[in-house]
Amino acid sequence: MTTPYTQFDGLYINGEWVPLSRSAREEVINPATEAMIGMAPVGDVCDADAAITAARQAFDRGPWSRLPQADRTAFMRRMHTALMDKAERLKTLMVAEGGFTLALAHAMNFARPMELFALALDRSLLPTAQTLPVDTAMNPFNPAGPPLIGSGVVVREPVGVVTAITSYNAPFLINLSKLVPALLAGNTVILKPSPYTPFSALLFGEVASEIGLPPGVLNIVTGGPDVARLLTTDARIDMVTFTGSEAVGAAILGQAAPTIKKVLLELGGKSALIVRADADVQKAALEGVFQVATHCGQGCALATRHLVHNSIRPAYVEMMKAIAGQIVVGDPADPATQLGPLIRGVARDRVERMVQAGVDEGARLVVGGSKPAHLAKGFFYNVTVFDDVRNDMRIAQDEIFGPVASVIGFDTDEEAVQIANDSRYGLYGGIHSRDPAKAYEMALQLRTGGVVINGGLYRQNDAPFGGYKRSGLGREYGAGWQHEYTHEKAIVFPIGV
Repeated sequence: MTTPYTQFDGLYINGEWVPLSRSAREEVINPATEAMIGMAPVGDVCDADAAITAARQAFDRGPWSRLPQADRTAFMRRMHTALMDKAERLKTLMVAEGGFTLALAHAMNFARPMELFALALDRSLLPTAQTLPVDTAMNPFNPAGPPLIGSGVVVREPVGVVTAITSYNAPFLINLSKLVPALLAGNTVILKPSPYTPFSALLFGEVASEIGLPPGVLNIVTGGPDVARLLTTDARIDMVTFTGSEAVGAAILGQAAPTIKKVLLELGGKSALIVRADADVQKAALEGVFQVATHCGQGCALATRHLVHNSIRPAYVEMMKAIAGQIVVGDPADPATQLGPLIRGVARDRVERMVQAGVDEGARLVVGGSKPAHLAKGFFYNVTVFDDVRNDMRIAQDEIFGPVASVIGFDTDEEAVQIANDSRYGLYGGIHSRDPAKAYEMALQLRTGGVVINGGLYRQNDAPFGGYKRSGLGREYGAGWQHEYTHEKAIVFPIGV
């Protein structure tokens, strides 16, 4: 059976499907079966240059940035409708291209992003201009005369041409998280996806044509580091938004610096889940396994450091071990599957190296630490739990991006907060406690962009998302989502003159 949205002959540039300047194609495989799902077009710097030219002209000379907000929102509402109409085919692509289980494809990677999209559409119609207070001042040209009276407004305007570079771990969600606010704000966009998940980006070209998006407003190019480098250094680019690893984010920040581009980075994490002595151990352990098992641990905000009070740590570890042993690992296209694959063999190799590092440094392997014996194909790895972990170990400090939990003991709340903050990352965190007021006090002390208490709501549409420290710059979602893609302009004027 042919996987949907895997038949693209070229790249989407200036409102057209443009044949490649070279006849480059690259095999894209299903990470669960290792079977090819399609041949993706691979762009080069010539294609990237054409996309930059198209986006620049569309912003400087085209109607998009000058349209009334209601008109831009109407365009984007048509995009939302078009994506909703393609829901089942999109989910099929997510499973085959990204290795998502059916449950994750439906909830986290389609339903949730589309809810956020709908909220952004409504929020985009709210007034953004701010009126400055009426004030008086001496007239510098007539000091003895009557004073001047005046006021002003602060308006928001699009930044300009935006490069959006996205990762493989949640491509549909991440692509939307860039395109929706950038386009609603009036910017033009060049989208460059991960080579592992190109089809989840190219499909937006089909949608853009379907809804009649003006030429050059959205451009989609694939390719390697040379393409990304041009898209982050070219003076015609005004802003770069990137989701991915800390190392690549730092490189992008450096590449954007000479031309002083605005940069939004959503990078790695090593989130801490604090389990206090009064916590419900079973509920906390379920949350702990869920954190590392979700999408085989390929999530930047997932809690992989589990800081557990020493009085309940043995019970917590045994509960995690029991739960992990019940997880169904296999083909994500099977509705019974709970744990799918890592994206590629190189990702699994990294997990294996990090697990070995944990053993070598003295952590105790409780469960996992191996490939599933019953699966000959696919890049699978069992849920893995370490106990007796010190926070200075590699498995506690470095992002593994796999299904590996490091359990670290503590004796006081102050120690737990200190350990949690002893990280170069600061993306997310969690606290389990039967004392929600105390958990809230601790949450205020954590140097992270977000904290979930007792599992949270699993759905909070107004919550901004982003990190402290090396976890990134800026915020996605929430009330200021669209504002990240705008500049503020103050216009001051006299009254009555």
